[in-house]
Order: sequence, then structure tokens, then C-alpha cells
Amino acid sequence: MEGYNTSSTDFIFMGLFNRQDTSGLLFAIISLIFFTTLMASGVMIFLIRTDVCLHTPMYFLLSHLSLIDMMYISTIVPKMLVDYLLGQRTISFVGCTAQHFLYLTLVGAEFFLLDLMAYDRYIAICNPLRYPVLMSRRVCWMIIVGYWFGGSLDGFLLTPITMSFPFCNSREINHFFCEAPAVLKFACADTAVYETVMYVCCVLMLLIPFSLVIASYAQILTTVHRMSSVEGRKKAFATCSSHITVVTLFYGAAMYTYMLPHSYHRPEQDKVFSVFYTILTPMLNPLIYSLRNKDVTGAMKRALARCKGVQRVSGDAF
Repeated sequence: MEGYNTSSTDFIFMGLFNRQDTSGLLFAIISLIFFTTLMASGVMIFLIRTDVCLHTPMYFLLSHLSLIDMMYISTIVPKMLVDYLLGQRTISFVGCTAQHFLYLTLVGAEFFLLDLMAYDRYIAICNPLRYPVLMSRRVCWMIIVGYWFGGSLDGFLLTPITMSFPFCNSREINHFFCEAPAVLKFACADTAVYETVMYVCCVLMLLIPFSLVIASYAQILTTVHRMSSVEGRKKAFATCSSHITVVTLFYGAAMYTYMLPHSYHRPEQDKVFSVFYTILTPMLNPLIYSLRNKDVTGAMKRALARCKGVQRVSGDAF
């Protein structure tokens, strides 16, 4: 523990990699990813809120996905950056509990939201005539309340139980944040029953939603294949492929972490997979949805044109 000023209730992160000579490089890379995520998600929210062409249920849900991504990455990365900057990797018991709760709440909310976004695309493509009714403003707000309730329920149920276990003297977490499987490895009690409960929760929050997403897109692809319009097929495939890419990255990494038997886990692999759905996916979400979406790129061009117009008027005024 040399070099760390800790109390008996502090935890110590071993970090993403145990080698100290990589701290500077990791700090630079993670800082770039963090600020790229905040900027890209912020721009996405701004465009969706200000451009009338994006005032649709799909983009309404997408703006909330961007908001979750900003909050999600902010629960983990700022602490990592401070640790790399100051060379101290301690976190208090209260801090670890808060991080664990926020992480579970936000990741649970994103699981549900991605599932509901697949439902939105299913209705839009397979039942377009009923879309205004099935995805009305009232329904969209019910969806928002529903996924926040589901995520909060996950956090409120699992966090108190996880952090109530007695922990052994060694409080070194071989991870870069307070993720449940890493914390439970040094609990001085039998966690078998709790791990079973967590597995059941993961089936409800991962496997079932992921199965519904796959079923939705199977139906979507069948409908798209029958379309007579080539342009309509291209647009539908572009939108759906973006969503499928996000879902595969996010759900796939989370399933590895929480549903694979412990015998298949190694600390270094666990940390790499956690990076995918806690750091990389929040950055990729706005980039994937914007770069491959003509509506968003069009809104970006209109926003830039408005900015240039304002600057031109301001310049003429002087």
C-alpha cells in the first residue's frame, strides 16, 4: 500500500493496467474519449432540440440516450482521470457505493432504452400507419419514465446488498471502478446466493431485452426486404444497422461480464470488456448515429449555416 494514504474503509483501484509507465498515455487517451463523448452527445442533444426536422419520437429517444451516455461516462471517467493525474487510486466506501449505484441505475436505464428504441423502429417500419398513435408524445414520456424507473430499481435493489457484505483486509479492487463482480471478489462471506440473484436480474435486464431487440429487427428486416422502394430500403437499413451496432457492442460486453461463468473470467479480460460498454460505447453512440444518418448531418449543416449567418450579420453591424 506504499504511496497511498488510506483509511480502513477506503478501497484501492489497481487501474485499467497495472503498469505505472502507461499512466500518462492512458490519461491522454481516456481524456480524449471523455471530452469527445461529452461534446458529441452535447451536440446531438442540441441539434435534436433546436432542429424542427428532428422533432420525432426516434430522435426524442436518441436525445435521452445521449443524455444517459453523458451521465454514464461521467460516473466513471473523471475519477479515473484524477487518479492518473494525482497518482492516487483510493476511493472511500461512500464514494464506491455512490459510484456503484449510479452505474447500475444508468446502465439499467440504457438497457431498457435501447430495447424501446428497437420497438420504435419496429412500429415505424412495420406499422407506419399506427406510428403516430403508438408513439405519441404521451407514450414517449411514458417510455422515459419507464426506463428510468427500471434503472433506478436495479440500483436500489442491488447496491445495498453488494455493499453490505463484510470485506477482507485486502481492499485492492483489480478494476478501474466499483463494478459488482470485482468488488465481490474480496467479500469475506458466501456470495453464492447473491450472485444467483444477480444472474437472474441480468437475465431479466440483458437476455430478455436483447432477445426482444433481435426479434424486432428480424421482423424489421423481413418487412424491409419486401419494400418496393430502393431508397426506402437503404434508409431503413442505414437506421437499423446503426442501432444494431450499438446494441451488439453494449449488450455483448455486458453479457460477458455478468452472465459468463466465473471460470471463464480473467481480470485483464474483464477490464477490457468493461471498457467497451462503460467508456467506448458512450463515445460511439453519437458518432454512429450522426455519421450514418442523413437527417442528423443535414441538421448539422443547417446549424452551421445559421451560425455563419449570425456572424455575418454581427460583422455587418460593426
